[in-house]
Amino acid sequence: MVVLRGLTDHELSDFLVASRASYLAARIANGDDPGRAADAIDDMTQAMFPGGVPAEGHVVCAIDEDGVRVGSLWIGPAEDQPDVLWVWDIEIGAEHRGRGLGRQAMLLAEQLARSFGARELGLNVFGGNLVARHLYESLGFEPRRIFMTKVLRGTTDGDDDDHA
Repeated sequence: MVVLRGLTDHELSDFLVASRASYLAARIANGDDPGRAADAIDDMTQAMFPGGVPAEGHVVCAIDEDGVRVGSLWIGPAEDQPDVLWVWDIEIGAEHRGRGLGRQAMLLAEQLARSFGARELGLNVFGGNLVARHLYESLGFEPRRIFMTKVLRGTTDGDDDDHA
């Protein structure tokens, strides 16, 4: 049985460190400048976890299966939308993936959001994370915005091989 529970102070501290590292790596892997990404994450963390504790409306939970911690979930308000909550982070440990725990945790996140009076639950997923995208789509999440980029080759280094 999968349940959500509050984090201990030590677990919250560990979550903040691990979440920052994971998000930074993902942003860099998806093309962000490392310095700018780190600054943006630090600013966001200060706003959403002042003094190392969740700001009003933010909830960080452990995801437990039969008494064993298998992951974490962070939900909180969306900017300028009081009746919308956002899944800011969800992580299932690598050794626990592929068993439907992420699906169960997301269904619990929906229940939690409803209990706070939210009419909508949103999230962001990097385009290359096809497993997560498939999960979210199978749960009824729909894309609202899609950002796309293309790396241009041969345009800044003087290499004319790509020009006709």
